[in-house]
Amino acid sequence: MFIPNNRHSFAVPKFKTFTVDTLSYKTKHANKATIEKQWFVIDAEGQTLGRFASRVANILRGKHKPSYTPHADCGDNVIIINAEKIRFTGKKMETKEYVFYSGFPGGQRFESAKSLLVRRPTYIVEKAIKGMLPRTKLGDTILGNLHVYAGPAHPHEGQTPKTLKF
Repeated sequence: MFIPNNRHSFAVPKFKTFTVDTLSYKTKHANKATIEKQWFVIDAEGQTLGRFASRVANILRGKHKPSYTPHADCGDNVIIINAEKIRFTGKKMETKEYVFYSGFPGGQRFESAKSLLVRRPTYIVEKAIKGMLPRTKLGDTILGNLHVYAGPAHPHEGQTPKTLKF
């Protein structure tokens, strides 16, 4: 049944019929033109990996903003420093294993978090955050806004990032 002027009637049994004016409110969606991106620098020293990664993933997604739109990259750029000083809870430093596979028979390799933290400290943080983002093209785009560095120095001083503390 067609009802003019975008007014929809709802009939409730044994009660009056009422109408809702759908033109009185509009949902606003963010897009590339309306998004205001900021730069944040976050120190990972002494932070627990999983809790830290989930907070950073929310900032990358833009879920902390009132203009959050699920289908758009409305998050901020994040710089993580001191990735080599991230910590694990319990005995995960010795027992947690990262799996690498070359694609060839017999090409599967395992490495403990302890040895990987020495060899590639940025990989551990990037992998944890990547696992908390969508597995789509949008997730790949959002991951491009993440910059992880092992030490305290980073080359993004030109963007004048704000410091965030968790």
